[in-house]
Amino acid sequence: MKDKLNILWTSESRDTFFNMLSMYTINAKKRGWWKEVNVIIWGGSARLTGTDTQVQSEIMEMIAQGIHIEACQDCAERYGVSEILKRSGIIVRYMGEPMTAYLKADEKFIFV
Repeated sequence: MKDKLNILWTSESRDTFFNMLSMYTINAKKRGWWKEVNVIIWGGSARLTGTDTQVQSEIMEMIAQGIHIEACQDCAERYGVSEILKRSGIIVRYMGEPMTAYLKADEKFIFV
């Protein structure tokens, strides 16, 4: 089994982002708790990311630390933030098939 953690982030809460998601992902990668850490931005988290420059800055730092971040293209388009997410270094794509593949491969998930 792969040493990979996926975090499906749907919350629009800044507190959840800063006090759980970014804190855990950065430490998980830096301390070697997981070889790969993948964050999936879906739903309201796309709007938060696209409209909050502090969140965008933290995400760019997460990417610099080696954390993979991708976002649901449909959600990003609905909120009008696709280009902002892409400029932040986030991979924006339709996530239905990739998410299904992760689940069918029995990859580990945290839902935030």
